[in-house]
Amino acid sequence: MSSAAPTAPDAAPEQAFRLADQVNRRTRATRLLAAVRRHRPDLLTALIFAVLAGWLTHGLWPDPGGRVLALNPEDQTLYEWFLAVDARALLGDFDLLTDRLNAPDGVNLMANTTVIALGILFAPVTLLLGAPVTFALLAAANLAGTALAWYLLFHRTLRARRVAAALGGGLCGFGPGMVSQTNSHLHMTAQWLVPVIVWLVVRLLRASDQGPGAPDGTGRARATGPDRRRLFTSAAGLAGAVTAQVFIGEEVLFLAAITLLVMAISYAVADRDLARRALPGFVGGLAIAAGLALLVLAYPLWFQFAGPQGVADGMFTPAYFSADLSSWWTLSPLSVAGSDESARLTTGPAEYNTFLGWPLLLVAAVCAIWAGRRRLVFACVVAGLVMGALSLGPEVVLGGTRTAIPGPYALIGGLPVVDGALPMRFALALLPIVATLLVLAVDRALRSSGRARRLVPLAVGVALLPIFPTPLPTAGRPAVPEFISGGHWRQCVPPGGVLVPVPLPTPKEPWPMRWATAADAGFGLPEGFFIGPYGRGGTAAMGTFKQPTSALLADVAKRGDQPAIGDEQRRQAARDADFWGASCVALTDDAPHSEALRATLEQLYGPATRIADAWTWRV
Repeated sequence: MSSAAPTAPDAAPEQAFRLADQVNRRTRATRLLAAVRRHRPDLLTALIFAVLAGWLTHGLWPDPGGRVLALNPEDQTLYEWFLAVDARALLGDFDLLTDRLNAPDGVNLMANTTVIALGILFAPVTLLLGAPVTFALLAAANLAGTALAWYLLFHRTLRARRVAAALGGGLCGFGPGMVSQTNSHLHMTAQWLVPVIVWLVVRLLRASDQGPGAPDGTGRARATGPDRRRLFTSAAGLAGAVTAQVFIGEEVLFLAAITLLVMAISYAVADRDLARRALPGFVGGLAIAAGLALLVLAYPLWFQFAGPQGVADGMFTPAYFSADLSSWWTLSPLSVAGSDESARLTTGPAEYNTFLGWPLLLVAAVCAIWAGRRRLVFACVVAGLVMGALSLGPEVVLGGTRTAIPGPYALIGGLPVVDGALPMRFALALLPIVATLLVLAVDRALRSSGRARRLVPLAVGVALLPIFPTPLPTAGRPAVPEFISGGHWRQCVPPGGVLVPVPLPTPKEPWPMRWATAADAGFGLPEGFFIGPYGRGGTAAMGTFKQPTSALLADVAKRGDQPAIGDEQRRQAARDADFWGASCVALTDDAPHSEALRATLEQLYGPATRIADAWTWRV
């Protein structure tokens, strides 16, 4: 009796599958390598921008938690607190009215420059490594990202040569105003969405252009009509970009919108045929974009202006925050050829917005005359003059002296929203405007075969060299008390409760806010550094009024004198603690006049309890 021998299964299908998989892997690797080679110049440009941004902020990197931007440490403290509060969205603990500052009234996050979108996007970094690391990362990333975004716009939309586009992108990302604003103003340096918005507006215009098409039977050109599909996708994309920018920095969006409006009107005047063809579709597309954006933004914007702790008016004085006319031809103190003496021409080291220097202004004017592309150049020149004039504020200042000559800003001052933007920041729009003129001129020169091919890039390079930035100054900062860093604060205040640090934080001395930042905003603080109404229903102000006990402790911290404490002061201290909803009062040994403060607190609240390196009182 015989039986058939078992046969091995056919291995051909499995071998074919393996062979196909290997081929696919090789194909993907080949395509990836080809893509890298094709975009190698772009990647190299991005790397250069990243290295430059890292070099400018390198003072923070050895120890972000132990270093601070020396020229504006107060605002850095504020933004690190913002990032800590924003990061709580990842924990499901986030609201547009936060109770983690200004207890018990809270702070309206929409009324403050809280970079909500960035804070949520980088929440994992903040929760894992701390808000100072996120701050340092964003300080560098905003510079490099803005430069790269403008480079791509110049190269791909204007079709400029990469060298020309890189020069323009570098000026947009690392110009004097951007480097100056990097001194803690994350909401002003996060401009990498602005080129995207510009690109979408240009795309919307092109989709709306009812240009001449192919000739019909009579020999006349037929109007092609707007590309409705492209128009709608551009409008939807514009709505998304605008919405995101609102939650990053509204002031940047406002300045971009004003600049684009002036340029659009100027371009329409220079090309009336295009205006007649594209206006209906373009306006319709903008209406679609506005409608889509309002679906998301209606409630947050209402909350900002009319919600609890919201402010409907600006709190800054336009006359004080006006650009000095002479600062335009002066070099920034933060540039290689700048001088510290020129700092007197502005309000502080974060506002060197107009310091372009006379070499760059001169070369930009020559480039505007020579560059070609007349309609675009005309629009850039008009927009530059308008934004530059508005930066001078309601009264022209020359060399630190008020001239009594009214500035163009006086025509729009007092309008809703306008006062929320500082006049001198209108000058930030000049960086991309001047960069566009330089890009057009250098690109034209590189495409020519005459002497201009060398002379124009050389002249632009010489003009840019004096404003090349220097690294931002940094300094050490005190370590956060072990009472906070070790989590010991939980022994006297529950998560989400209110801790009263002594002395309490103020706009000029917000240092106790670092305690909350180090604790990932796990507890609230009374008073503090923020924008809100001065008291309930008051006008817009920085910070709020002090309760009597807070004022008493601030005076002790300033003078070191121990006041007489009686029953009335103790009753007031109890009322203030109750008003704040406080669970615990804390004092560390490194507080100014800590011994006098401790003695005063013991008279107010009784014997202290030592927890780690802090004296505490349960109230």
